Amino acid sequence: MITGISLPLLAQAPGPDKGRQVIDAAVAALGGQNFLQMRSRVASGRVYSFFHDELSGLDLATVYTEYIDPRPAKGLAIRERELLGKKKDYSYLFLPDQAWDITYRGARPIADENWERYVRVTENDILYLLRTRLNEPGLTFDYIGNQVYLSRHIDSVDITDSQNRTLHVFFDYNTKLPIRESFEWLDPLTKERNEEVFVFDKYRDIGNGIQWPFDIQRERNGYKSYQFFADRISANGPIPPGTFDLPKGAKVLKKVD
Repeated sequence: MITGISLPLLAQAPGPDKGRQVIDAAVAALGGQNFLQMRSRVASGRVYSFFHDELSGLDLATVYTEYIDPRPAKGLAIRERELLGKKKDYSYLFLPDQAWDITYRGARPIADENWERYVRVTENDILYLLRTRLNEPGLTFDYIGNQVYLSRHIDSVDITDSQNRTLHVFFDYNTKLPIRESFEWLDPLTKERNEEVFVFDKYRDIGNGIQWPFDIQRERNGYKSYQFFADRISANGPIPPGTFDLPKGAKVLKKVD
């Protein structure tokens, strides 16, 4: 049961293409072709981590993102570099099929569990899905209803992929923008089912009509786990050379299991 939702507002049954119509409207609201052809993005702000809703860490962050077109046969269609701290002296580098934890000591491949979490979060991010996975074979878009969520009029759509993974997404009825999503996944070790929730807020134009949320929050199993609050985001701007390379001469350290 999702709190804050009333009974559906519309009595008549939607047409068979209603789910895809909501998706297409969302893409148009996000910037249309400019959104779909966005090559890169730079965001700076504050990142917070939480444990059972209690703040457990915070830092300044600059995140460089670059989309990879055409999409690789394997791995993610994106690469990212997260620079942390006032001096930006430690970072994470995420490539399509691997990731690194980089400090003054050297570069260490991140643990398998952390890599799997990054892939899961990225593939199920509605903004990544709309930009990169929209024409993926096997995707279906099921319109669930026209409802009220926390006093906001929304359209709800379930997106299911060829692996039978389902993403539940709420789109603001007036702006057409995605404001909330949730998905479930099974922990292979504990065999327990987990629920992840993303909340998107404070959309602004980041260039050429592209809309992007400046406030992104995540929850796991009912507890807040992460928030990124951006001060500045720009699309398709210059990215420093070598951003997505390991630092020259960096010592490669052993991965921690």
